[in-house]
Amino acid sequence: MNKKLGLMSLTALVLSSMVGAGVFSLPQNMAEVASPAALIIGWIITGVGILFLALSLLLLSRLRPDLDGGIFTYAKEGFGEFIGFCSAWGYWVCAVVANVSYLVIVFAAVSFFTDSPNNIIFGDGNTWQALLGESILLWVVHFLVLRGVQTAASINLMATMAKLIPLGLFIIVALLAFNMDIFTFDFEGIKMGVPVWEQVKNTMLITLWVFIGIEGAVVVSARAKNRRDVGLATIFAVVIALIIYILVTLLSQGLVSQSELAMMKNPSMAPLLVQLIGNIGEIVIAAGLILSVCGAYLSWTIMAAEVPYIAALHHSFPKQLSKQNHNDAPSSSLWFTNLAVQLSLVLIWLTGSNYNTLLTIASEMILVPYFLVGAFLFKVAIERSSRGLLLIAIPASLYGLWLLYASGVINLLLSVVLYAPGVLIFLYSRKQYKDKQSLNTSEKILLMMVLIGAIPACGYLVFN
Repeated sequence: MNKKLGLMSLTALVLSSMVGAGVFSLPQNMAEVASPAALIIGWIITGVGILFLALSLLLLSRLRPDLDGGIFTYAKEGFGEFIGFCSAWGYWVCAVVANVSYLVIVFAAVSFFTDSPNNIIFGDGNTWQALLGESILLWVVHFLVLRGVQTAASINLMATMAKLIPLGLFIIVALLAFNMDIFTFDFEGIKMGVPVWEQVKNTMLITLWVFIGIEGAVVVSARAKNRRDVGLATIFAVVIALIIYILVTLLSQGLVSQSELAMMKNPSMAPLLVQLIGNIGEIVIAAGLILSVCGAYLSWTIMAAEVPYIAALHHSFPKQLSKQNHNDAPSSSLWFTNLAVQLSLVLIWLTGSNYNTLLTIASEMILVPYFLVGAFLFKVAIERSSRGLLLIAIPASLYGLWLLYASGVINLLLSVVLYAPGVLIFLYSRKQYKDKQSLNTSEKILLMMVLIGAIPACGYLVFN
């Protein structure tokens, strides 16, 4: 029998995919680049922007219920074959990198229990022991998802409920210990020597990272019991996550000075809780982090496999990825995705990269897909001459453009390099299907720009 996902499972999928590793490192990550004043402004911009993005997803899920798969299908329907493919490819690369980052941070957290200064076993999640543990966890989850998306989603629902316990404990204890004098001591970050607006800009990729996954319900919309639940699940999860993030970051800056917080080892929530309740705090946060990240990893495995599967059904990815097994799991796409994750884990081990490097790459690759959601709603609003839709579409699109600007030139160059291999897969896919129309002139120009632009981008990244 074909099992479908209800509102609770969809909400848990979105919430779990957003609230993963990032929240436990948010206090230090934000204190490193922003003062309390900049944090407040940054969260206002992010909160407004992400809510408009969530509303865009809600509206599109209802205005165009025929477009299963959301992120990819909106881009393809609105802007053509190549841009649709780029949206799917960028999202898939983001999902692969996110999964790698979750596996890395799980074993970095395990190091709290196993490592000592004289005996490094798992380290930052990039040792050979960590590689072995990450690989085992990768394939355990792989075979769990092969048993069916509904089975994996049910386990994820329980993990989501459990991960909220340590976060709730931290928020309650931090509220009781909050010191307004510490919070307002250097309110605008004058000692940082960076203007407030520049501080705000520097928070953008961090705040985006902790919201990646907002599209979870839309990505698996074809598996929802009720299509109207897709948009509701997105809104519910975003509001819950936004409240958690704002409380965690602002309360932390009322516990210790910004400079002290910026120097803390991540996950920075652990040393903060140690100061508040003693050594047991480190164990609570480390255990909560492991549980939280495993739940997020499960969610992202489902979403990472779903996008190539949906794209293959629409003849944008190779047709081999359109196969499902007897449990209705996208088996071919899942193998494709997790082999890419396994390869990436080996590269992490060889290069010694860490979680923060992966955070930047994943955040950058999701920018174009998110911008295209707002842009597609804008196009729908123009076609329907709807002022109401424009009031949602314009802020969502502007937020997407703001994120592209705030990410910086170097990160944009990195994204061009990562989009270039996708062009080769796009061209291979087009050869497989006989029903494909020729690309129009603008699509051909854009395709050539990506390929040609990758050459100087590679050179710049190598030599700088």
